[in-house]
Amino acid sequence: IADYESFVSTINNSAGLKDRIRFSSSIQAGRISFPPQELKEIGHSFGDLVVDENIFAKDDVLRRLVLSFRGEESIHLWAANQVRVSEGREKKKASDHMGAYYSRESDAIFAMFRYHQSPLEYSSDIQQVPFHTVRVGNIKKGFFKDKIVILGPSYISNPNDYILTPFDRENFLAPKMMGHAVIIQSLISDKTIYPISRNFSFFVSLVIAIFLSLLMSNLRPTKGLVTIILCMLFVILLGYILFVTTGLWLYVAPIVVAIFVVYYIWVPFRAISEYQKSYAIQKETKLLKKVENLKQNFISLMSHDLKTPVAKISGLADNILQERGSLTEAQEKNTKLIKDSTKELNSFITSILDLTKVESSNIKLNMQSKDVNKIIEEVVKSLSYEAEEKDISIVLDLAPLYPIHIDQVLIKRVVSNLVENAIKYSGDGSHVQVKTWDDEEIVYVEIEDNGVGMPQADVENIFEKFYRIKNDASHSIKGTGLGLYLVKYFVELHEGVIEVSSTQGVGTKFTVKLKNT
Repeated sequence: IADYESFVSTINNSAGLKDRIRFSSSIQAGRISFPPQELKEIGHSFGDLVVDENIFAKDDVLRRLVLSFRGEESIHLWAANQVRVSEGREKKKASDHMGAYYSRESDAIFAMFRYHQSPLEYSSDIQQVPFHTVRVGNIKKGFFKDKIVILGPSYISNPNDYILTPFDRENFLAPKMMGHAVIIQSLISDKTIYPISRNFSFFVSLVIAIFLSLLMSNLRPTKGLVTIILCMLFVILLGYILFVTTGLWLYVAPIVVAIFVVYYIWVPFRAISEYQKSYAIQKETKLLKKVENLKQNFISLMSHDLKTPVAKISGLADNILQERGSLTEAQEKNTKLIKDSTKELNSFITSILDLTKVESSNIKLNMQSKDVNKIIEEVVKSLSYEAEEKDISIVLDLAPLYPIHIDQVLIKRVVSNLVENAIKYSGDGSHVQVKTWDDEEIVYVEIEDNGVGMPQADVENIFEKFYRIKNDASHSIKGTGLGLYLVKYFVELHEGVIEVSSTQGVGTKFTVKLKNT
């Protein structure tokens, strides 16, 4: 300005113009630099840009603004209040802004601020106009209406005209004029920052560390690692959302460190603990497997060794019975009892051998195409003597069937066990019905008796190993409790199903369903 007096006169003669112009004072070499004496009466305010040297990081980046200096509002706060008044809002004092704090050393009130936009890019909100363009009048009329106009230098050759920002921390690319603009913009939009107390972050860190420690002590290492990662992402995301939406600055560093500490302590600890448990379980499993093998070998050897003497006893009993003329009635009766007992013992040994094969998964199916009806007829014929002794009639209702692929030996064991049980649990003079039929997918074998029946509680458990019904009717009937367990296993080996229904005092019905293939 060449003619101060002319300039001041023009300002004073224009209505309200004086209240809308403000000069910026600054500190240079430790002293305040004011406008020339002739321009002081127009008005001036402190307007230096304050770079970050001790609050966030000592990197000389612009993150703070001055709200007031020595009790007077800064030029940025003055400009923001001018806009507030023009919009019908109340002015704000320096202390009214969120996060404002007083520095006794500088005798000033500061605040951290959020950038409304990158200072490296101009937009419709902030525009740069070269001074010479305005000076020669090469600009639209009314261009500056309702705008804040900041006058100042931005020479590329002068580094002092540029500052560092969070968008550029190495190269001085952002003009200081742009820094002033974004500061005023943040004050108009109330985008100052409130740093949450570090003590709060330390408290949250302690709470999270305790919570994660309790949680990690009950989680597997993989789940624990996922939990740690999710927790860390949540804390970082929460801090970002708080900062962007409300201006609350949460110190996430101590919280993240606490999560890392929990991870490095508990995840390896849990991994070691899981490894020890796994090793102990493997060791115990090997021992149990060895014991199981010894048990199965013992049972198998014992059963095989018992079969030979039992067969000899049964053979001797048959020889004795053939000499009926030389036996008294009592001797003949006792000999028959010996033969029946050896038969029961042989059946028990066979069941034990089958159980050993089942538990060792040593049963292999010998699948052949066989007619189920023929197997049933053979079984009924072999059990006719037992049925005649109890005056029980076995009624066959066998529909014509196509041969299906089965293991003849195992299915014969299934039918034999079911028919034999029906004979055992039917009263004298009763009857047992064996029925077969088929459809396109299933072959049905049904064995029904009119014996003592059983309660529903027993029906649900009869296929369990060594389970026997405990009542007066079945107490005198001998058995091992393995027959139905093996029957169910043999049927399921054929991918079939066995079902049972029973009414106490009426009778029991077993239905075997085999695949019709």
